[in-house]
Amino acid sequence: MLKRSRLSIVCLAVMIMLIGGSIASSAAERTGAWVDDIVVIEEQREPAAIGMLLAGELDMYAQTMSDPELLAQVQSSPELTYSVSYGGYTELTFNPAGPEFANGGLNPFAVPRIREAMNWLIDRDYICQELYGGMAIPRIVVISGAMPDYARHADAVRALELQYAYDFEKAKEVVAEEMTKLGAQLVGGKWQYKGKPVVLTGIIRIEDERKDIGDYFATQLEDIGFTVERLYKTSAEAGPIWMMGDPNAGEWSFYTGGWVASVINRDYAIVPEQMFTRRRMPYPLWQAYNPDPELDEACRRLYYCEFSNMEERAQLWHKVLELTMKDSVRIWIADTSDYVPRRANVTVAADLAAAVAGAQLWPFTIRFVDKVGGTMKIGLPSVLTAPWNPIAGSNWVYDQMMTRGTADRGVMYDPFTGLVWPQRIERAELVALAGLPIAKTHDWVEVEFVDEIQVPGDAWADWDPVEQRFITTAEKFPEGTTANVKSTVYYPSELYDTKWHDGSNFSIADVLLGMILTFDRAKEASPMYDESAVATFTAFIGYHKGVKIVSVDPLIIETYSDSYSLDAELSVSTWYPIYSFGSGGWHNLGVVIRAESANELAFSQGKADKLGVEQVNMVAGPTLSILSKNLNAAAAEGWIPYSKFLSQYIGEEEMNTRWSNLKKWFSSKGHFWVGTGPFYIEKAYPVEGMVHLKRFADYPDPATKWEIFGEPMLSEVEIDGPGQIVSGNEAAYDVYVSFKDEPYAVEYMDMVKYLVLSSAGEVVVVGEAEAVEDGLWQIVLTAEETAELPTGVNRLEVIAASKMVSIPTFESMQFVSVK
Repeated sequence: MLKRSRLSIVCLAVMIMLIGGSIASSAAERTGAWVDDIVVIEEQREPAAIGMLLAGELDMYAQTMSDPELLAQVQSSPELTYSVSYGGYTELTFNPAGPEFANGGLNPFAVPRIREAMNWLIDRDYICQELYGGMAIPRIVVISGAMPDYARHADAVRALELQYAYDFEKAKEVVAEEMTKLGAQLVGGKWQYKGKPVVLTGIIRIEDERKDIGDYFATQLEDIGFTVERLYKTSAEAGPIWMMGDPNAGEWSFYTGGWVASVINRDYAIVPEQMFTRRRMPYPLWQAYNPDPELDEACRRLYYCEFSNMEERAQLWHKVLELTMKDSVRIWIADTSDYVPRRANVTVAADLAAAVAGAQLWPFTIRFVDKVGGTMKIGLPSVLTAPWNPIAGSNWVYDQMMTRGTADRGVMYDPFTGLVWPQRIERAELVALAGLPIAKTHDWVEVEFVDEIQVPGDAWADWDPVEQRFITTAEKFPEGTTANVKSTVYYPSELYDTKWHDGSNFSIADVLLGMILTFDRAKEASPMYDESAVATFTAFIGYHKGVKIVSVDPLIIETYSDSYSLDAELSVSTWYPIYSFGSGGWHNLGVVIRAESANELAFSQGKADKLGVEQVNMVAGPTLSILSKNLNAAAAEGWIPYSKFLSQYIGEEEMNTRWSNLKKWFSSKGHFWVGTGPFYIEKAYPVEGMVHLKRFADYPDPATKWEIFGEPMLSEVEIDGPGQIVSGNEAAYDVYVSFKDEPYAVEYMDMVKYLVLSSAGEVVVVGEAEAVEDGLWQIVLTAEETAELPTGVNRLEVIAASKMVSIPTFESMQFVSVK
């Protein structure tokens, strides 16, 4: 590959600024994006990125940063500003293959108890204070401290945090026990297996604090007898090994992972489901996971809401919290307080968890404050990191930021609360079984509770890959069946005026293809069968009861399911064609389907490896020529995907128009990435590490649509009360909750929860404070509760959860208990 030159990249960006961009329209007339062009440039070095911002070579560096010295530099410059987020976190991912790799080497991390011991091996307080400079908070459990479920289950969380606190000697002892069981020997202070040193290979990311974390962890491993090989890698260099490579090959032992939430997770069950089971991620590492059946079942039930009330949910969470610590296929290090720097003349909506790169709203809100239009230059640590395809493509936040710019969706996530608002849909209705713990916040969804929900016999419950038709509920459930929830979504009459980027009109077939792919890729009789899709589908088919197209025009869809969310808004199924890793129409995805059915390429890396072909990349690389060949053949033959079914909905005129438009698109743009969002990919430059996004002039919504989010109402908490109490006497504490020095209204608060931790490090009291008035809550420790406290220093911890933002606030104070 040619070496990338920063000068050539900047020159390319300047050229785009000069020749690109339409004449800026007024704000009142503007539709879609505020800017005309976005140039995304690769810059791995954070200090260099700040320099480029100061020099005007970048307008925003979209990577979340946590370096306090660089933050001080940003704060001191009138030319710069920044957004703050709380959804970033770091972890150590372990390779669970083995215990012997294919090369004969021993993998200690195949043993869950050794992985569990790594929690005691690392001093998270040291990492957060010394390596992060105080810009991070220690994290031990699967729930982020920035998410609502931490506050809900703070008692169970705190108990585990105390149990798994730093204990080097305990870690060393457990490792020694398990290594001996594996047949290893400690010779001269170093572990050996079959006469050779046990070598642990660490893939250490170099772009941020993870380099220091990787070095620290490697040293800790060496101090308990392991030989460690340190491989320093960028994201693009690391991904093919730890994520896409065969875990059994033994190329790596641990990886310094970093993640940014894509939304505020009001229900954090997605994380244990994604991080500890095979169901959510199609990559080889995840497909090698083999969790304890009890953990796997608890994760599944929690994610798919297989509980009747919040008490049952809490029991599941407590089990998941405990068992994920026992499994520890990855261990958590820190929740980071991150910032995203930008020029002071740039504004953008930032998600409290997902920052800018992970926010769904960024492409709709990014703009220059003093003008409409223009070219925005954005820096990222990596560009075109992994193959792009909507079904099983790149999950890197850098790539996903750009795909979000090209996509639209049925509903849009609120960047402060994690709830959703209508985007392409118009409204929705939700019918739920009486007693289910579902709450409603917004008026766009109507909610009704009933005693029973019968699924109509003509709903689609499954898919026959041979006959290429849906299996009805009446066929699958001859005796009839019921569901926990019925979601009905209503699309506006102008839905089919929506344009794909290549000029094609949106059609019902785009929705139907998404429905088909939900089933077909997990069916062994289908040429699209992919083993990596089976685990996800198995869980889905367990709760899916049926989907019914009530009306094609206007589009109305009913979905019957036993799975639901705690929020009515999040229980709505839109079926808009936005997939896990991007959007796509029936035609551009159809070209991939045609090629994969002929075993020429594959959506997923796992299937590609098994077939000995390339994973499809729809924006760059060698698979573009394969897609082009299949596009030409499809157009010549009059071919459509799943023709036995979709031919009922795709007429000859639509088919010919789609193929013609896609051929022109590929000829002009050189890629097959087609969406319906506010930007399209004008050109991808994989050698230079750059992507040019251009405003989509046919996007229908006014640019002002999402200018509704002001400053998030993050609360501040103070505790006032006695520093010394007498055991056996009542003690009262006042909790003051405010926003910008003004009392936080009681009606805006969800709860104020408290814990009392004893001097022995045990959770002794758990409760909820009582509201006194706006901004004031009171905690009363009863005489019976204080009598349980041992003499010494105890700690009162308060968690304030707001309805206006989903990020809880924490505060604590110490007090002395005497007899």
